[in-house]
Amino acid sequence: MKIAISGKGGVGKTTISGTLARVFSSRGKKVIAVDSDPSMNLHTALGVENPIPVSRLKDLIKERAVISDGIFRMNPKVDDILDRYSIGIENVRLIVMGTVDKGGGGCICPENTFLSALLRHLVLKRDEILILDTEAGIEHLGRKTAAHFDLMLVVIEPSAKAVETANRIYELSKEIGIKDVLAIGNKVSSDDQRDFIKNNIKFGILGYIPFDTKVTSADILNNALFNTPNSDALKSIEAIADKITK
Repeated sequence: MKIAISGKGGVGKTTISGTLARVFSSRGKKVIAVDSDPSMNLHTALGVENPIPVSRLKDLIKERAVISDGIFRMNPKVDDILDRYSIGIENVRLIVMGTVDKGGGGCICPENTFLSALLRHLVLKRDEILILDTEAGIEHLGRKTAAHFDLMLVVIEPSAKAVETANRIYELSKEIGIKDVLAIGNKVSSDDQRDFIKNNIKFGILGYIPFDTKVTSADILNNALFNTPNSDALKSIEAIADKITK
């Protein structure tokens, strides 16, 4: 199962990504958690230290991806990267993509070539559950890779900006070949907020997560929500994991 999790900045997608990974892991599933957000915070939601971002492996990338100046291998060797440059907790392996400096509208460079090849490998060649915490927008998935994701989860908080962003992500997801796109309403504290989300998005809702001060407390203490007892948000994420499994 390959799951991409997206949404407007600040809606809670990283917390949900990491917590879902830990929930599946606790149920005996092997999980690859991929952090492709430039903020590189997924490790805090998992409760581990950050591994070295793959984009910083300059010498290795040059060796494997560069043929000569301006000419790059489109399929460099990447099948050993997860084992060498990830960090684990229980049944989860975290790998961090890192960021690539982009001039203007982006660049065709060895780092981008390498990261794209690595993501393709993780999506197409690995059997584990894969949970991808995406960067803003989803164009970086590409059509070939995106077509092999089973599910796009779009995290929405009760705000007009978050709903507008979610609807754009939904349209783009369908364009690049992701068949199943569902919303998660997060930080919901009233029936009115729940109704606002329900009445303004263009696609289905998998579940709602209530506003929970324990999420903020866990973040302040740099603790994983999964390790926070009596959290209503955690219970809701566990229920969402049940729905995904079914």
